[in-house]
Amino acid sequence: MADRAALEELVRLQGAHVRGLKEQKASAEQIEEEVTKLLKLKAQLGQDEGKQKFVLKTPKGTRDYSPRQMAVREKVFDVIIRCFKRHGAEVIDTPVFELKETLTGKYGEDSKLIYDLKDQGGELLSLRYDLTVPFARYLAMNKLTNIKRYHIAKVYRRDNPAMTRGRYREFYQCDFDIAGQFDPMIPDAECLKIMCEILSSLQIGNFLVKVNDRRILDGMFAVCGVPDSKFRTICSSVDKLDKVSWEEVKNEMVGEKGLAPEVADRIGDYVQQHGGVSLVEQLLQDPKLSQNKQAVEGLGDLKLLFEYLILFGIDDKISFDLSLARGLDYYTGVIYEAVLLQMPTQAGEEPLGVGSIAAGGRYDGLVGMFDPKGRKVPCVGLSIGVERIFSIVEQRLEASEEKVRTTETQVLVASAQKKLLEERLKLVSELWDAGIKAELLYKKNPKLLNQLQYWEEAGIPLVAIIGEQELRDGVIKLRSVASREEVDVRREDLVEEIRRRTNQPLSTC
Repeated sequence: MADRAALEELVRLQGAHVRGLKEQKASAEQIEEEVTKLLKLKAQLGQDEGKQKFVLKTPKGTRDYSPRQMAVREKVFDVIIRCFKRHGAEVIDTPVFELKETLTGKYGEDSKLIYDLKDQGGELLSLRYDLTVPFARYLAMNKLTNIKRYHIAKVYRRDNPAMTRGRYREFYQCDFDIAGQFDPMIPDAECLKIMCEILSSLQIGNFLVKVNDRRILDGMFAVCGVPDSKFRTICSSVDKLDKVSWEEVKNEMVGEKGLAPEVADRIGDYVQQHGGVSLVEQLLQDPKLSQNKQAVEGLGDLKLLFEYLILFGIDDKISFDLSLARGLDYYTGVIYEAVLLQMPTQAGEEPLGVGSIAAGGRYDGLVGMFDPKGRKVPCVGLSIGVERIFSIVEQRLEASEEKVRTTETQVLVASAQKKLLEERLKLVSELWDAGIKAELLYKKNPKLLNQLQYWEEAGIPLVAIIGEQELRDGVIKLRSVASREEVDVRREDLVEEIRRRTNQPLSTC
């Protein structure tokens, strides 16, 4: 141990020496010589370290994705992106980490889940918790007042992972937001329409979108007697009603947060109600709520929202739910969250409780927090919970044992005899240059049987076979994996024939 300690000290001193030479701008030769000495010392140190056991694993709350899983993810992303683009969204990107002060104070009780990084050259940094706060910073920094954007990227939360339910510490969010001053509830209704379009297209089961308004919640808390200082923390408790019973939520309010029991009971009378536009109209006549300006504004907007949802043909998917609170501090108006009504029950599947699969709302004050003059830019948006959706889709595929193609290869270039590598290389190059997705086996003289076996196992639609006779005749044998049909195609017509059989449009490369 003493020898190892001495060696570590030598490594430390030599490292400091190298850094000193770099700061003094010593000659490259001298620095290289000293770096070589440092590496030799580290190599000696590493010989001892190699005896220690090293566990190969991904960090807690993260995972690798196999080609099969990535193929599924790409299909889901494609459905989402096509919908975002159909609604006229532009795409942006922001850094994976932000200044810590950018994220501080935006997430309520969830702020404790932010990953802080070590001091990097005088800047205190944190990994992004979501894509909404960075978007608001982006708007304020670039002085933008009007944009419709989507952003798909990874975010990070120091949460207790439940990976079987699609809950991770590193995960993707797919966000769509509309920023700008517009007439009430039109952008909000479009966000709900987008949410319903995506969830219907993904065919993951029947879903319901719960809708509420932060102003209704705040008005309700006020008329029930909740002190102003406890609004956000009580809101956070109410937000747990989709996971635990009212009794448990009430105990938390009274026992942990110091709310009077009678106030909690009054809240309970409201938050256990849900319905449609008729409930909105009923609450507009409520003796207490109708006297609160905030609540009346929120209820008025919800009534208008339901009118637009009827026109969009999605009102049957929407439920006004007074228990929906959305724990994030930055919401100011309409809030919504989509949940699966029941998990698919196909043969062999286990029930999988994945919770919320999409959520969002209006946050009119967030951009103003970053603007030096406090100028507000009204915003409304949604986020698709893709990790939870992936969990459902993956489980379904495992139960059905459905084959998933992990490549997009259209044709395998094969040879029927030996010594045809050059011809295979020329043909595959012609196909690549024409924009055809093609492969060949990396052997000089592969057996035809091995080539055809790879072709079938990979699920490649077509195989183009070159033989000595085909070369003399100026044709290529084209075989289909689905029909086993085999035809001779003139070489100059091959590209067009492959496109026709695989429904590929002309290449724009």
